[in-house]
Amino acid sequence: MDRAAKRELVTSLNSVLKDTGLVVVAHYAGMTVAQMTEYRQRLKEAGGRVKVAKNRLAKLALKDTTYETISDLFEGPTCLAYSEDPIAAAKVSVTYAKGNDKLVILGGAMGTTVLDADAVKALAELPSLDELRATLIGLLNAPATKIARTVKEPGAKLARVIQAKASQGEAA
Repeated sequence: MDRAAKRELVTSLNSVLKDTGLVVVAHYAGMTVAQMTEYRQRLKEAGGRVKVAKNRLAKLALKDTTYETISDLFEGPTCLAYSEDPIAAAKVSVTYAKGNDKLVILGGAMGTTVLDADAVKALAELPSLDELRATLIGLLNAPATKIARTVKEPGAKLARVIQAKASQGEAA
């Protein structure tokens, strides 16, 4: 890789990291190309990306971002998993690491908060942003549904009483 390509990589990674909600750093030693491709594909489907770069270049890219504090995690063969959704990268990385023991999560960061491996795993257990939105909409719709059911219920009771009296009159 020549200097211009390295400079371009550092610049592009730096600009991506400024708009990212979460960064997960992991060791990937021993993973095959097929396994790494599958990991990349899963993260892409969740709205994230995986980037493999030399540690020195990754540390340069972290400068002037909120993730500068995790530069000490870059030792050995490391990769960056990142996403705008603060949960997606953690969820996919932890799920994939459970099925593949060669992917070892070292830690990460969410904004200025540094996360160790256990914190990334705990973050992965939280519901995603879309799941939270769906839950919130369900909670907002529930009172309206209950009000409509309550208003409708007295009329339904009256109709059942009349129907029961009419059935009693026909039987007699």
